[in-house]
Amino acid sequence: MQVGVDVGGTFTDFSCVSIDGERLTFKLPSTTNDPSEGVIAGIKELINQTNISPAEISVFAHGTTVATNAVLERKGASLGLLTTEGFRDVLEIGRQMRTQMYSVRLKPETPIFLAPGARRLGVVERIGPDGSIVKPLDEDSLKKAVEELLIQGVEAVAIAFLFSFINPEHELRAREIISKKWPSLTISISSEVDPVFREYERTVVTAFDAYIKPTVDTYLSNLSEALEKEGISAPLQVMQSRGGLAGGKTARARPVRLFLSGPAGGVIGGLEEGKESGFENLITVDIGGTSCDIALINNSKPLLRQEGVIDTFSVRIPMVDVNAIGSGGGSVAWIDSAGGLRVGPHSAGSDPGPACYNRGGNKPTVTDASLVMGLLDPNYFANGRLRLDGQKAYLALEHDIAKPMQLTVDKAASGIHRVLVSQMSEGIRSVSVKQGFDPRDFSLMALGGAGPLHACALAEELQITKVLVPRNPGVLSASGLLNAPVEHEVSVSFNKELESVTVEQVSKTLDKLDTEARQLMISENADLGKVVITYYADICYIGQGYHLEVELKLLAQKPLQKIYYDFLELHDRVYGHSVEGAVRIVNLRSVHQLPAVSPVSKLAINRGDCLKANREVFVDAEDQRLMVSVLDRSFIQIGSSIEGPVIIEQGDTTTWVPRGWEGTVLETGLLLLNKLEVDC
Repeated sequence: MQVGVDVGGTFTDFSCVSIDGERLTFKLPSTTNDPSEGVIAGIKELINQTNISPAEISVFAHGTTVATNAVLERKGASLGLLTTEGFRDVLEIGRQMRTQMYSVRLKPETPIFLAPGARRLGVVERIGPDGSIVKPLDEDSLKKAVEELLIQGVEAVAIAFLFSFINPEHELRAREIISKKWPSLTISISSEVDPVFREYERTVVTAFDAYIKPTVDTYLSNLSEALEKEGISAPLQVMQSRGGLAGGKTARARPVRLFLSGPAGGVIGGLEEGKESGFENLITVDIGGTSCDIALINNSKPLLRQEGVIDTFSVRIPMVDVNAIGSGGGSVAWIDSAGGLRVGPHSAGSDPGPACYNRGGNKPTVTDASLVMGLLDPNYFANGRLRLDGQKAYLALEHDIAKPMQLTVDKAASGIHRVLVSQMSEGIRSVSVKQGFDPRDFSLMALGGAGPLHACALAEELQITKVLVPRNPGVLSASGLLNAPVEHEVSVSFNKELESVTVEQVSKTLDKLDTEARQLMISENADLGKVVITYYADICYIGQGYHLEVELKLLAQKPLQKIYYDFLELHDRVYGHSVEGAVRIVNLRSVHQLPAVSPVSKLAINRGDCLKANREVFVDAEDQRLMVSVLDRSFIQIGSSIEGPVIIEQGDTTTWVPRGWEGTVLETGLLLLNKLEVDC
C-alpha cells in the first residue's frame, strides 16, 4: 500500500493505492493544535478499513502546512541574525520597494518580525567579491555576539555574511564554533540555504529557514516517531514547494523549501490526471475549505518560479507558481463599509467552521450559500461524515447578507457564488495572462472539495470551453504526492556575461552541483541509474534587475547559443518584448529527479442506475429554482452523455453542471465537461 496524506486547513486528505491498483480515499477533520494527530487517526482508519498490516505500507508521502503556518501564526523560534559588521540592518532596509505607495501610515514591508533590531548583530569579518579574505573572522567577536543573543532568549541563529556564496569559509567556521559551544542552538547559514548573490534576498530566506526550523523539526520528528510506533517502517517523505519529494531528514535540514508543500501536491496530481487523458495544457483550480490555489501547466510542466511570497513577504525559494487567494468553502461573506458584498479572505476554518457545521459558527460562508441554493446534500457532505444544518445556514445568510442588502436569501447565496467566481477568475489571470498565456487555450482542472462546484461558472467567466474533473478531485493533493518524483535542486551564483563563457566552464560548474545533488539522492537510497538530471540557467540582460529561468541542454549542438535565443523568446512571452543584446548568466541550477513508481489505480465503475434523486436548486442564471437530477458518479458508465443542469455527487466532492454544458466519462475515469455552442 502506498499512502499520500495532505494536511489542509479544514480537512486532512488520504489517498491510498494498493499494489494491485485498489484505491481508497477519505477525509478527516484536521487537528489544528497538532496536525500529526489527524494523520495518525487516518492511518488507524486505513488499517481498520483494509485490514492491512502497518508493515505493508511501503510509501508514505506527506504534504504539510506546518512551515507556512509557523510564519502566518508567528510561532517560529526566537531568532538572532548574525551579519558582517556594518550590515546588520539589511533585513530591515530591504529593496526600498513598497506595495502601498500612498498610505498615510507606513508599515514595515520587510520581515523584521523575524529578528528585531536588538537581535541583529554584526561580526568582525569580511570576504571580498572575488572570494578573497579581506578581514579574517574575529572569533571573539562572534562569541560575544552569540552571548548577547542568548541573554535575549534566542533559540535559533541565522548567519548571512557578505559574499559567503562565493567563499563560505567564515560561515562554516562560525557554525562550527557555535555548534560546539552552544549545541542546543539551531543554526542556518546562507551559503547552504541560498548560495547565490543578492544580499537582502539571501538574508531573508536564511532567516526564514532558521525561524521555522525548530517547529518543522519537532513536527516531522514527532510524526516519524508516531509512524514507527504504529508499526510503519516506510520512510517519511515530504513534498517540497518545487513539486518533488524529499526524505524527512533532508526536509528537516532545509525546512524553508516546504512552503506551499500542500498546494504543490495538487498541481502534480492535476498534471498526472491530465496527462493520462491527453490534456497537456491545464489551469488547475484547487478550492478547499480556506483557500483557492491556482496554477498553470504548459506542455505537461507546471510553471515554476524562483521567488515566492509568504504572508506578503518575498522569499527566494524555488516553488510551483501557485497563486493562493483567500477564497474557499469556508470563506466568510460580509458587507463592507460601502455596502458591497465581499467574500474572504478570512475563513471560518474547520472549528467552528461554517454556520451549517453546527459547531458554534454563525457567520455565512460559501459552503452555507451552496447548501441554501440546494447544490449540496446535507446528509452526504464529506462522504456523509459531516451532517450539515440547512436551517443554520439559511439564518446566517438572512441575518448578515440578505436583510442588510434587501435581497432574498437565494439571491444572497448566488451573489456570494458570483463574487467568489470573480475573485478566482482574477487569480487565474495572474498566472496566465500576466505570464503571456491565453487562458482560452487551456482546459480547467477542478480540484479540491469545492472546485467542481464552481468550475463551469469560472470557465464561462474566462471563456474556457473544457472543464476536467478528476476521479477524486477532493483528495487530489494527497493523490499527487504518490505521483511526485523524489527531487533535489542545487544552485550556485555564476554571474558571467554569456559571450565570455565557454561550454567547458559551464560544465565544470554543473559537475560540482551534480556532486552535491547526487549525495542528497544517495541519502534517499535512490537508484542513481534511474535519476533524471535537468539543468537550468537564470539569464537577464546586462543591467537588468531580474532574470528568467531557461533550460540548459548541454547536449544540444550549440547549447549557449540555444539558451540565448530561448531567453529572447521567453522574455518576449513574459514581458511582451525582447531585443538582441548582451546578456549574462546569473545562476546555474541542477535538478535531479527520481520519477515516482506508483501503481495504476483501477477504475471502479459500478453497474446500476446512476440517478440518486431529484433536488430543487436555485439557478442564478435563470433566477428561479429548478428541479434537477442528482447522479451518483460511481454509477455513470464510460462514454455515457450527461447534459446540464445536473448535479453529480461523489464522496469527496459535488460537481455542478449548469445548462449549456455536457459531459462524458473518459476511459481513464476523468469527467470531461464541454461548453455547448449556442446558435446566435
